[in-house]
Amino acid sequence: MEFVWSPWRYDYMASIGKKSTSCVFCIGEDPSQDASRLIVYRGSLNFVILNLFPYTSGHFMVAPFVHTARFDEARSEQVAEMMELAQRGMRALSALYRPEGFNMGMNLGHCAGAGIREHFHLHVVPRWIGDANFMGITAETRVLPEELAVTYRRMAEVF
Repeated sequence: MEFVWSPWRYDYMASIGKKSTSCVFCIGEDPSQDASRLIVYRGSLNFVILNLFPYTSGHFMVAPFVHTARFDEARSEQVAEMMELAQRGMRALSALYRPEGFNMGMNLGHCAGAGIREHFHLHVVPRWIGDANFMGITAETRVLPEELAVTYRRMAEVF
């Protein structure tokens, strides 16, 4: 039997069932902590952030600065910039990782699978043929070929 060591997953496993006291998407105006918080880019109304527990390398999210759960109440300018940032991020991922496709979407509400229900956000996940393998199915574990700090540096440079 071969073992795949993934110590970065411990933080995720240890956080299951714990309720956060603050919103991870309420980042404020001070960009001095952007690198440690994995914030790749700040737009006018939204920002781009890497997923701390990604499905694949390069998995990022676009979230509005305004704290709201209701996508249907977002201003049209906010939604337009969100889509522009998603496109820009997809172009960056295409240049860096050459994915064969993308999943893009939102989980709005508890029954829809939203992990953070209070602040809507858009996921963009690069995909490759064969990236869904037995690890995710049998061990509920994903194996990522790159550390988040490296992904952050590469994305920030291209963005």
